[in-house]
Amino acid sequence: MTEAPCTALIVDDEPLARALLREFLAPFPHVRVLGECADGFEAVRMAAEHKPDLLFLDIQMPGLDGFEVLELLEPRPEVVFVTAHDRHALRAFEVHAVDYLQKPFSEERFQEALRRARERLGQGRGGRPDPGALAAAARDGAPLARLAVKEGARITVIPLAKVDYIQAQDDYVLLSVEGRGRLKEVTLSSLEPRLDPARFLRIHRSCIVQLDRVARLEQGVSGSWEAVLADGARLPVSRSRLAVLRQVLNG
Repeated sequence: MTEAPCTALIVDDEPLARALLREFLAPFPHVRVLGECADGFEAVRMAAEHKPDLLFLDIQMPGLDGFEVLELLEPRPEVVFVTAHDRHALRAFEVHAVDYLQKPFSEERFQEALRRARERLGQGRGGRPDPGALAAAARDGAPLARLAVKEGARITVIPLAKVDYIQAQDDYVLLSVEGRGRLKEVTLSSLEPRLDPARFLRIHRSCIVQLDRVARLEQGVSGSWEAVLADGARLPVSRSRLAVLRQVLNG
């Protein structure tokens, strides 16, 4: 039985690791390798241009890590993570990875991963997580320190220390960064658990604020409350969150 053709992209910052994957793929002419990438930014650009069926994806790389790469891709290919560390395995399967190859791995183990990928591709592209599920996969249990935002062909890595507040925009969030708004495809509810609770607080169903940006609380004529930030921005505060915000601000 002839195998249906598929395309693949190899992403790893180590030349020897990329060469080994090429060698292991050589006996499978139905898998066409579109190219190799040595960092996360290059991977996002090449994947957006060529739309591979399958990614062999390292996790720890310069620029963007493997999870950030996957979060920025649309459509999302099937992915086999290839890494020297075992601590990311749970996260890998939370984002529906086909397999998780820990270096060094044998050719037989590689072939098993490739077989699983071919089976998944044969079943279609169903069951892939949405951006919220990708963002919800815990990063070694530590709060997020940054977010990667894709705007057209440009990718910007934003340190969360620079974010004043985050507002819900349907399936996106708007990040207010030094007076400029940036959209990221993730829901507020899925992002909230990954933020540092000592720095960020949800003050309304549609808004999370960085606490050290709040200058004061003000009550309007209608009785509703607002958080006034140091730059003059005003954010709604729900009644259910008002007491919590006051307590945190009063320390």
